[in-house]
Amino acid sequence: MIHPRPSPIAAALYTLRDMEVDVIIMHGPAGCCFRTGRLLEDEGIRVITTAMSENDFIFGATDKLAETIREVYDTFHPEYIGIVGTCASMIIGENMREAARAANVDSKIIVVETHGGYDAGDNTSGAIQALKSANTEGIISDEELERQSAMLRKATQLEKTRGMAKGEYIQPDYGDNKVTIAKKILEALDENQKVAIVLNAKKETSYLFADIMTIDWTKLYPENTPLFISNTHEFTGLKYIRKHAKEVNQKINKKSDYITGGLDEYPVTGDKALEILKEEKVDLAIILGVPHAVDVSQIDATTIALTDGPRLVKPLREMGFDYVVTELDAHSKTLGAKTIVESEFAQTIRGLIE
Repeated sequence: MIHPRPSPIAAALYTLRDMEVDVIIMHGPAGCCFRTGRLLEDEGIRVITTAMSENDFIFGATDKLAETIREVYDTFHPEYIGIVGTCASMIIGENMREAARAANVDSKIIVVETHGGYDAGDNTSGAIQALKSANTEGIISDEELERQSAMLRKATQLEKTRGMAKGEYIQPDYGDNKVTIAKKILEALDENQKVAIVLNAKKETSYLFADIMTIDWTKLYPENTPLFISNTHEFTGLKYIRKHAKEVNQKINKKSDYITGGLDEYPVTGDKALEILKEEKVDLAIILGVPHAVDVSQIDATTIALTDGPRLVKPLREMGFDYVVTELDAHSKTLGAKTIVESEFAQTIRGLIE
């Protein structure tokens, strides 16, 4: 039994967001990816639909798409327009590139030919298609296309081997009690154990998962301040993603002791974090964001995972994590965020130390 997961369409939308397009046109029925589209408008991106109907499924809607592009241009005068296919338009073979040419507007248009079942339905395939189209338009380089595509393929593999895309049904589990686990962290520090806080987060979700790193640990434990490890390299990835990394680095309590890579490199930065944890011989490791990218079975330490997925709790425990804490709705809470977002777990710790 396969769990519902984000589709290639949604991944394409988010990738166009990362490239800071001005307007996205969904070529399909008005309801396709409705929630994602509305959330993206919080980011200042206008999301438009061609609102395909039953007649369009039979006779096609290429002309309707061209008309929509012209209307978008006349209304917003965007520099960049993204066009994303849907199941309806792609299955009937709509030629979105021809519609873009026919519209004849003075905007750069990124056409993403994807749908819900594209490339076995792996959501990352939609992101890769968006990157390829952006590369064709000269918006990103060949090197950046290859780097990001490699990261996305690794992300898919990570979810299929350690995450909730493994195949079998996973019962939602909301993890361990936040107060209990917060106390364990404070007790470890009180006992002078070596504690590491590892941020291995995905893009804007770092704003929530990094909240625990904004606690004034240097004042609370000046002689035993937790080690900070983070994937917040400020010069890796698209400009939009680099801004997130810079903001997190400015807001956390102290400069990270180790930087493992960029915020879009979470599938591989977990391996680097693991090597650091081994070298530092930590007693307690708290892994934030995408904890299943860190193979904690290879370290001799108490381990705590902080994840946003109730269906990731079981796989994380099977990986060897001693405790798992969930932060619900991390994606929706951080979409459109420009700085640190309050974490329930961090707030729990603050409540215990006040």
